[in-house]
Amino acid sequence: MSASVLIQLQPHDEYNRELEANVHPPQWVNPTPKAPYHLVVIGAGTAGLVAAAGAAGLGARVALIERELMGGDCLNVGCVPSKGIIRASRVAATVRDASSFGVRVPDGVELDFGAAMQRMRRLRAKISPNDSAKRFSELGIDVFFGRGSFDNDETITVSRNDGTKSQVQFKKAVIASGARASAPMIPGLDSVSYLTNENLFSLTELPKRFGIVGAGPIGSEMAQAFARLGSDVFLYQRGSQILPREDPEAAAIVQKHFQRDGIHMILYSEDMKVGPADHGAIRVSVSQNGVPNETIVDQLLIAVGRAPNVEGLNLEAVNVKYDDKGIDVNDNLQTSNARIFAAGDICSKYKFTHAADFQARIVIQNALFALGPFGKKKSSDLVIPWATYTSPEVAHVGYYEDEAKKEGLEIDTYVQHFADVDRAILEGQDDGFVKVHTKKGTDTIVGATIVAENAGDMISEITVAMVNGLGLGKIGAAIHPYPTQAEAIRKLGDQFNRTRLTPFSKKMLDLLRRINVGG
Repeated sequence: MSASVLIQLQPHDEYNRELEANVHPPQWVNPTPKAPYHLVVIGAGTAGLVAAAGAAGLGARVALIERELMGGDCLNVGCVPSKGIIRASRVAATVRDASSFGVRVPDGVELDFGAAMQRMRRLRAKISPNDSAKRFSELGIDVFFGRGSFDNDETITVSRNDGTKSQVQFKKAVIASGARASAPMIPGLDSVSYLTNENLFSLTELPKRFGIVGAGPIGSEMAQAFARLGSDVFLYQRGSQILPREDPEAAAIVQKHFQRDGIHMILYSEDMKVGPADHGAIRVSVSQNGVPNETIVDQLLIAVGRAPNVEGLNLEAVNVKYDDKGIDVNDNLQTSNARIFAAGDICSKYKFTHAADFQARIVIQNALFALGPFGKKKSSDLVIPWATYTSPEVAHVGYYEDEAKKEGLEIDTYVQHFADVDRAILEGQDDGFVKVHTKKGTDTIVGATIVAENAGDMISEITVAMVNGLGLGKIGAAIHPYPTQAEAIRKLGDQFNRTRLTPFSKKMLDLLRRINVGG
């Protein structure tokens, strides 16, 4: 097994041993290749697993090649472990704030970071059979561990660390090798030991002082989680707001909650330099609005930068074009080689598990049935929502307001604040809002942002409406249970319907009211 796998699976306790047994069994023997496979998939992250399982389910002969851990980033060093830690931090915050609900915690909050991390590892291992070598082998897929490299348009060589090799022939291939953390050029960074998402979840002790570079989704989620678990967090961001790609009003609400959680947000950070300090600590120096700022931290997380995993694939041998952003694909997710497709983080600007899932479904159809009755599927047809799991969460789908303006799309915007939604008030979660953009003069939804404790769940209602052409007015006509926070979405439908009142209908309503009053 490669050294990087061993790093990811530290500490090597019973739960990580269980995970390893599922997603990279130490004694696994690669099968004897069948020739040729209808589909060979390189990479067993979300895109690769979905492509392999889907193709095998349709009767295709499939080979799946993985160099490290099946399940990819999401299961091992991404969404799954991060949400386990976030859940622990939310519980800590709930206990911390319990007195505002009339609940007294006499002895205060005792935080056990080691136990929280152990819980995460236990639950990650519990989830891992879904992505295991055993399961995919039982689906009829030949699972190969090792590094896949193209020899030509028909053959891929799989090389293991022990020197054994397998030659796999293919009719079609899918590259789903993903991306990895890539640190930016920060002077002095190579002189210190720093964290990325690939080794963050191996921590067993809480950093007393925790520096985080980058206030995008990963940096922001981890900043709040570790602050709530007891770290003194310093969050560095070059611009004026955290979550710089999100709606500024949404980011401002999350920023306010970060202040409540005691996070030191060092915005406008420029000219960053790092270096070693006493007792294994790290010195971080920046210029903040021209003023020098220096902080000593015990751990430093680099939460910016991703690089595509193209090394060792020998893409030149099969004329697959790529650059430092990933593999070039057309709208059908086909590379410059007609027999080779790509899906997921290796080729997509949407670095989300659910986006990789649905891109893999497109690849299955286009690779296996392009000449069949279904025709070709386009990745541009996908409506992709996403969420950042801070407290409150920020979820989005479709256009932002500034994007619509740049593209010359005229829109109407409807906003419902949770301060006017009964359930949100009762929950003490009335800080956020639902914002929906429609094509001007219509109820056709073109984008939405939600800021709420469960925004990631709520955005799906709007996504379903967009995919199925249901306008905001139709949402307003659908009864929502009272009291729920999702009622905020229905209230936006009411807002739209009120704009449909013509001057004549308004006069008629006024007349009816006068008649009723007079009666």
